[in-house]
Amino acid sequence: MGSLSLILLVLAGIIGFFIFLYFVPVNLWITAIFSGVKVGLFELVFMRIRKVPPSNIVNSLITATKAGLTVSEDGSADRRTLRASDLETHYLAGGNVPQVIKALISADKANITLSFKQATAIDLAGRDVFEAVQISVNPKVINTPSVAAVAADGIQLVAKARVTIRANIQQLVGGAGEDTILARVGEGIVTSVGSAATHKEVLENPDKISKLVLQRGLDAGTAFEILSIDIADVDVGANIGAKLQTDQASADLKVAEAKAEERRAMAVAEEQEMVAKAQEARAKVIEAEAEVPKALAEAFRGGNLGVMDYYKFQNIQADTDMRESIAGTSKKGSTKKKD
Repeated sequence: MGSLSLILLVLAGIIGFFIFLYFVPVNLWITAIFSGVKVGLFELVFMRIRKVPPSNIVNSLITATKAGLTVSEDGSADRRTLRASDLETHYLAGGNVPQVIKALISADKANITLSFKQATAIDLAGRDVFEAVQISVNPKVINTPSVAAVAADGIQLVAKARVTIRANIQQLVGGAGEDTILARVGEGIVTSVGSAATHKEVLENPDKISKLVLQRGLDAGTAFEILSIDIADVDVGANIGAKLQTDQASADLKVAEAKAEERRAMAVAEEQEMVAKAQEARAKVIEAEAEVPKALAEAFRGGNLGVMDYYKFQNIQADTDMRESIAGTSKKGSTKKKD
């Protein structure tokens, strides 16, 4: 039992020693002291309690100290050395401490005004502050997608441009990004090509597009400054004007055909109406003719018509039929013609 208790005691001592080293990072404190970084041992302990990795803070402070970095709060000439509390606060806010230190050192070496407050604000805004400083020192080239535009003569041109931009540190917080730059440049290309009288003017002087686009101040309100716009390629596309005219002619033809069909239908309807009226009139004539024999019979019975009178009526009718036959307009023929 004695040996077992001794083993448990040794194990407890080892575990307690490692726990002590975890909460009291003596080796990290010693490293900071020899690197010229002023940080207290209890301060490191409190960092651990607040769940802030002391190595992250101390190593960043060492990097800043060795680089001779001093920072200002608001970009003024009053500068001071970084404190551990500054970096700890930024870490607790969700920032990337090593990236901020790299950006501050890079800006300091390039003589770019960047305060600690600006750097942390840019980092917390979700932008890569170190990349922003790099783009400010070394301008970046972005390529626009193919932009299709139509000149005044109806010829389509497809242009591609290379835009050289430099980060504007003062507008990185709240400024628009690269997508806005590309969209504005594309809009400027469309406007410039559209204002050209012919597509040949654009092909002969593509730099005219660059000048017109640059004059529009497309980088206003963005996080970048446009240094130059170079037209990389211009290709001739479709003849949009001719296509529109063809489509318009086709549409006019369809409208004309529709109107002609409407007139034809109206003519057919009128013809059918006239035929119906003619048939109605013929029916009335037939009905009237059917009444003639009845009237004659009634006249015979009433003594109003004699046999000789009937013969005279028949002669007159025969004479009339003969004249109509000679004229080619017999009653029977005219009836068939109407049918």
